[in-house]
Amino acid sequence: MSDAVEGQSGSAQIDDVIRNLADWRAETLSKVRALILETDSEITEAVKWRGVPVWERNGILCTGESYKAVVKLTFAKGASLLDPTQLFNSSLEGNVRRAIDIRQNEELNATAFQDLIRAAVKLNIESSQAKKKKKVS
Repeated sequence: MSDAVEGQSGSAQIDDVIRNLADWRAETLSKVRALILETDSEITEAVKWRGVPVWERNGILCTGESYKAVVKLTFAKGASLLDPTQLFNSSLEGNVRRAIDIRQNEELNATAFQDLIRAAVKLNIESSQAKKKKKVS
């Protein structure tokens, strides 16, 4: 995988990550990315930590890591999110993060996934507002 080009937008960097995968993981990551960006027009994209796609709004929402057998979507504050459809299936033991592992030929429940993204956005906004209030007091 090529390193991010200096000055290149986060979106262009994620385009490169997807292009360099060139297998089922590229298609999966591309579909997930589209769902994330459809969910909230203020979500921004970046590539961090040597090639990991990151989606943010008032902080990190989730990352999209690609491994040989899975595409792993790690929600930074996933343990604080309600997951009634039980999409989270990985990193369940921690007190902060939660992840969704998608294997080849698996379909992600798009509606439930977008609900998680909306909940993560809401949590980040509430957290940043609470921090601002503390600074003012």
